[in-house]
Amino acid sequence: MAHSVRTIVLRAAGSNCDVETAFAFESVGSKAELVHINRLVRGEVRLADYDILAIPGGFTYGDDISAGKILANELRYKLADQVEQFHQDGKLILGICNGFQVLVKSGLLPSGHIRDGKQQVTLTANDSGKFEDRWVYLEVNPESPCVFTRGIEGRITLPVAHAEGKFVPASDGVLKELQSKGQIVFRYVGPEGQFPAYPWNPNGSVDNVAALCDPTGRILGMMPHPERHLDPTHHPRWTREGLHAEGQGVAIFRNAVEYVRRHL
Repeated sequence: MAHSVRTIVLRAAGSNCDVETAFAFESVGSKAELVHINRLVRGEVRLADYDILAIPGGFTYGDDISAGKILANELRYKLADQVEQFHQDGKLILGICNGFQVLVKSGLLPSGHIRDGKQQVTLTANDSGKFEDRWVYLEVNPESPCVFTRGIEGRITLPVAHAEGKFVPASDGVLKELQSKGQIVFRYVGPEGQFPAYPWNPNGSVDNVAALCDPTGRILGMMPHPERHLDPTHHPRWTREGLHAEGQGVAIFRNAVEYVRRHL
């Protein structure tokens, strides 16, 4: 009998991509539930009852300190044991946009450890000094251990929508380690795969980094929004470039659900 995959989509004040993220997981066969973080903190819901943790985009707590920082602190200081056990049990974590900001500021990325995780990278204000809302080209790293991107080859296009998406490592050493371990999952590229000057790198990210995974490949954080490219007609050029069978974000969610079915 096939494993019934359960996804928890974590909400907080200011989350605004939660319904779309839940829909994305539902569309590939997972049962997805929207759960406010306070319910986890109070013990009304247990993280252990789920297979995939998704932290969606938005502006949690208004990004009043810095993007994702307050929710990151809640995970780290109120739910660290649950999150750590969740990862040790071989389960999956996906953070999209604000969710990516939460993962790096909690220490979960790039190390994979929240309890003793130190912040090694950050996502900060775009070089353009403004909110960037545009479609970008992404090159997948074929050497990455990321389970969410298996079978994805070459370039894909997804939209971004953020004001604090510039990836900055704490040091050259941190960046080199991420490169050597294949933890850089997606990089921004130009339309023909060339070096992406602005606007193709929409925020000025160091090494054009758009997504990271942990060493196991089971935690993925990404700035672009795969939940906004589920149907091929979501792409603004579909009438000129042809209609694909599905949107290019679908594979990320399907890979997660299929991984759970095979391994948990």
